[in-house]
Amino acid sequence: MTFSIVAWDFETQMTGIAVATKHLAVGSLVPHVKASVGAIATQAQTNPLLGIHGIQLLEQRIASEGTADEISVEDIIDLLLENDPEADDRQLHLVDHTGQTAAWTGSRCVDWAGHLTFPGFSVAGNMLVGEQVLTAMAEAYQAKAGMEFSERLLQALEAGERAGGDKRGRQSAAIYVMKQDVYPHLDLRVDHHHDPIAQLRFLFEESRKDYYQSFRQTMPSQCLRTHSVRANQLAKQIQEVILKKAASSKFKPDDRASEATGISVAESR
Repeated sequence: MTFSIVAWDFETQMTGIAVATKHLAVGSLVPHVKASVGAIATQAQTNPLLGIHGIQLLEQRIASEGTADEISVEDIIDLLLENDPEADDRQLHLVDHTGQTAAWTGSRCVDWAGHLTFPGFSVAGNMLVGEQVLTAMAEAYQAKAGMEFSERLLQALEAGERAGGDKRGRQSAAIYVMKQDVYPHLDLRVDHHHDPIAQLRFLFEESRKDYYQSFRQTMPSQCLRTHSVRANQLAKQIQEVILKKAASSKFKPDDRASEATGISVAESR
């Protein structure tokens, strides 16, 4: 009931997903993206936990690179589905921080269902009018090499729609792109509309206007690594405050202190 593209841009190191479906609010559950890590889309009988755990496994893949315990993108698919009794109802595809891709389409996904993987991107869909939807998406994305990454994703989605898209109709669409910051470079959603991809294009063009771009330029930048360091610094500062209070008063730190702050040094790594 969905068609999507997940991609990693080798030139800018951006990663993102564009997706559309005949269902409500596809952007709330299907796309999962993390800067400098990769992206995963979970669809068909959607299980958002596969997306959440998939991002965690993509992070573990980075940590395991060059070791005897290195995991591949194919391993990630296997690990996500190995204990899932409904694996044959699932569809998911992913791309990692080097552009490697992997995908799964369960045998019980409603026809037409399938996926195509390439270096740097993957397209997948189910309940489609036919394979031509994915072929059109792949060709559109490949033909636009050098184009701004978010535009390439959206044009691939539009190509899939022109090729027939979801055979049940249209309802929602989304595009989610991360750069190097801990917050999205682009996060646009159309949750319920009779022509969601056209509406997504409208929002996309609005996001390119000067007033919005000027606003974005005022926002501070913090890459994932810097964010982790800063979070650790804040956690240590909080612990120092707690210890100072304990030394100067009857205040005694206990587990409630960690519960009150919600932060610990160990958790902020």
